[in-house]
Amino acid sequence: MCSVCQSGVSWGGIFCSPFNLIPISFLVLMRIDFATRKIAKLLKPQKVIEQNEDSFTIHTYSSLRNYLVTFKVGEEFDEDNKGLDNRKCKSLVTWDNDRLTCIQKGEKKNRGWTHWMEGDKLHLVLTTFCSCI
Repeated sequence: MCSVCQSGVSWGGIFCSPFNLIPISFLVLMRIDFATRKIAKLLKPQKVIEQNEDSFTIHTYSSLRNYLVTFKVGEEFDEDNKGLDNRKCKSLVTWDNDRLTCIQKGEKKNRGWTHWMEGDKLHLVLTTFCSCI
């Protein structure tokens, strides 16, 4: 069990995360370029999550590109999202009860995500905080 999340939920596993469920309007709001949006809608990536207490490794595999991120909860780290939305940022992942929440600061401001488990399903919410609305 990790030091902060007291539920004892195991995050390790293999999960499917269809990007085709993400609305195009959200990708436009995040300023994802046209070509990347079209490709993202076709992908059905697989996430492999490894957990060792508060240390995580998340592999995302797709037919187009693979992505790897390693972090420790509560410690800021440099993240290069090349191939995702092509930006570099400082990321900080924290526990919010039983959810992992990430705030990203960098070239494209005010981004982040939240992951949580419900049974054997991994949920993901992408966030952007836009002052343009």
